[in-house]
Amino acid sequence: MIARTKLEQAPKLLLGATVIGFSAYFIAISAHLFKLTQEELGKYFDIRGVLLLHVSGGAVALLTGPFQFWEELRSARRGLHRGMGNAYVLAIAVSAPCAVYLSLTTAYDVGWSYALSLQAWASVWMVSTGLAYRYARQKKFRLHKEWMVRSYLVTLAFVLSALLNKLPFVASKGSLAEVSPGLFWAGWSIPLFVCDIVLSTQRKQ
Repeated sequence: MIARTKLEQAPKLLLGATVIGFSAYFIAISAHLFKLTQEELGKYFDIRGVLLLHVSGGAVALLTGPFQFWEELRSARRGLHRGMGNAYVLAIAVSAPCAVYLSLTTAYDVGWSYALSLQAWASVWMVSTGLAYRYARQKKFRLHKEWMVRSYLVTLAFVLSALLNKLPFVASKGSLAEVSPGLFWAGWSIPLFVCDIVLSTQRKQ
């Protein structure tokens, strides 16, 4: 029975390890931003404090998010689960407004569609996380879990879009201003659409 349970958990553990691995890689390739030099930051140098808060908050959200779906941790260590959940929410409460600020002050240099896609993305990030937190406070845990899934999918979209942007095939399709907005929209909207299909199916069963 124990062996069967472990076997059933294996895909979830593999998925969790993969997500954490890609998140760690994304954070590693973004580490140069913490040097806070004119050479590394370019146009972001004058607002480096905002950028630092955005990147730091995003990193915390990426790494704490997967543990919110670890059922054994939630059952055995409720206090730790709650603490990591609060850290996740706080990280996004810091990072997302900074993302909006950055999109309003620097993104228009790339293009209006680029800026708009970032503003919409950050707004969805804040709303989905806020609803997850609200339902947790109201002890509506089914809704809390559903919105946590949505929130983390939006969080992961940062990793997905950044990695896709680095692929030669994607880069060959056009400039940053031409390619990135589509990736930004698709990076969170398609996963959310699929997520809602899955959740709707589960409710009917």
